[in-house]
Parts: sequence; structure tokens; C-alpha cells
Amino acid sequence: MNYLSLNLQFFAGEKTEKATPKKKQDSRKKGQVAKSQDVNTAIGLLFVFGFLLIASTFMGTGVFKVFEHTFQHYMLMPLTENNLKMISFEMMKELAMISGPIMLVALIAGIVANYMQVGFLFTGEPLKPKLDKIDPIKGFKRIFSLRAIVELLKSILKISFVGAVTFIILWLNIDQVLGLSFQSLKDTLTTVGSLTVQMGLAASFALLFLSLLDYLYQRYDFEKNLRMSKQDIKDEYKNTEGDPLIKSRIKQRQREMAMKRMMQEVPEADVVITNPTHYAIALKYDEEKMDAPFVVAKGVDYLAQKIKYIANENDVMMVENRPLARALYDQAEIGEVIPEEFFKAVAEILAYVYRIKNKL
Repeated sequence: MNYLSLNLQFFAGEKTEKATPKKKQDSRKKGQVAKSQDVNTAIGLLFVFGFLLIASTFMGTGVFKVFEHTFQHYMLMPLTENNLKMISFEMMKELAMISGPIMLVALIAGIVANYMQVGFLFTGEPLKPKLDKIDPIKGFKRIFSLRAIVELLKSILKISFVGAVTFIILWLNIDQVLGLSFQSLKDTLTTVGSLTVQMGLAASFALLFLSLLDYLYQRYDFEKNLRMSKQDIKDEYKNTEGDPLIKSRIKQRQREMAMKRMMQEVPEADVVITNPTHYAIALKYDEEKMDAPFVVAKGVDYLAQKIKYIANENDVMMVENRPLARALYDQAEIGEVIPEEFFKAVAEILAYVYRIKNKL
């Protein structure tokens, strides 16, 4: 028996179930999402080298003008404090004009890559300091974990793949590479820049292909780490929906309060229609509240006896009408007007009650 109990506890604690939507939402709020950093790197490189391919002429002209202005003007200026400040500010301005668009493209690429993976997400949870991050034991476990081995293999694969792609680009353009020593400075820079952009684009596409595989792996690993045990799901349900025992007690308390309010309305009723033993329906007619008689209380068995007891204590007349009592109990709710098909029968009873009480 103990062995069976231990087995059941083991299987109940084993994380074999998919994460619930609430668990995923809580993880997302903490910044824990399936995300591949390689996707950011690949898309960033692709955007940057694509921009360089389009704007290389403009940027090359800008760099050439900076060198030209430097050798023609700055080199001939006297070395003074004011001249140094002026040269520094102008050089910083020119460099910002050249490198600024590249940085802007890289920023846009980072935003696009993150949005493609996780959508819009803003949280400061990952920035909070945690002692677990500086725990040497946990750090040692992370270094020699299966995930670390996978990351190492991924790095080796990326280096090999990118290295092979760039080598192929150089090999296809080997004649241009070997002829660099015979070219002018301008042609050399143009050739080197062209080859650099080609290798960058090829490496970006290679990384993008590997990053898609890595993203699929990261999603699988994230879903695996987010799995829950059957006990976790039960606990989450209790925390979300509430403990069934507590909920039943709350409902019982609500029923008791509703019954108490109902019993307080019985003394104000005009008549109680009875079965006579099993059913009791307390009715009241107040033209200022409703256009027709309405139910203030109803019950069967013990509750019916209690309604009749309170009615008797408060001189509320009781009229026996078995079919009417049963029908009203089934079709009329507390606080609502009685159905139209009972108007005539109830009107006759109320007229009889009013006549007895000399209210007409």
C-alpha cells in the first residue's frame, strides 16, 4: 500500500502536463518568453549590411570628404585650443552623420526581431537584482549543464557555417583578392568594401537560417521547462477558482443570508398559498412597486413549514390551493411578478383575503 502511494505521489509530481494559459501569462509578465538571441543577431546583421549595400556610395563619399577636408584644411591650421575644439566638434558631427544611420538601422532591426518573436512586451522584472545569479553553486551547475553543452555546440556550428560561407565568397572572388596589390588605393577600398558587404550578407543569411532552427529549439526548451505536474494544475485551479470547500461554504452562507432576507419579507405578505404540507408561496400586491402580485418567499417541506409558522405568527392569511401552490412554485421566482396565466386565480384569492380583512 505504501509503495503504491509513493508511486502515485511520484507521478503526480512529475511535470508531464503542458503549461496552462495562466502559467504562460505569469511567465510572460516576468519576461520569461521563448526567444532566440541568434535571431536578433542575424536580423541585425542583415539590416546593417543591406543598408551598407544601398548606401555604400553615400557613406564612401562622406568618408572621402572627411579625409580630404582634414588634409587640405585641418593639417594647415595652427595648433591652438580653439582650433582643436572646432576640429573635434566638426569631426564628431561628420562621424555622427556617417555612423548615425547605421545605428538607427541596427536599432530598428533589434525592435523588429524582438517583436517578431515575443510581440509587444515591456517589463522590468529581468532587471531586478537576484541573489541566485551570483550563487557560485548554481553558476557552476549552469556552466556544466546540458544547456551549456548545447550552446557550445551551437557556437561551434555557427562559427563553422559562417566561416565556410565567407571562405566560399573569398574563393569565388580570389582573382580580385590577389589583384589588390596592383590596384590604386581608391580601387582597393572599393573592392574590399564590396567583398565585405558580400560576405556580411552571406553570413547574415547563414545565421538567419541557423537562428530559425535555434528559435524552434528555444520554443521547445521553453515549453519543456514550463511544464506542470498534475498537482501544480490542481493548485493553480484552487488559487484561481478558490478551494471547493471554501466555495461551498460561501455558497451555503449566501443561501442562508438569502433565506434570512426571504423570511423577513414573509410578515409583509398579503397571503400564503399552501399545498397544504409540502409547498408554501407568500405573495404580496403593492401597486407602487409592481403592476401585479409578486412572490416574496417560497419553499418546500421544512422551508414551507417555516414560512407558514412565520405567517401564522404575523397574522398573514393562508389559503390552501394545491395545484396553484405547486404551479407557482415551479414557474415563479422570488421577487418576480407571477406569470400572467395565474392572474385570475390569484386575484380571486386576494379579493377573498381583502374581504376577510375588511380592506375593500
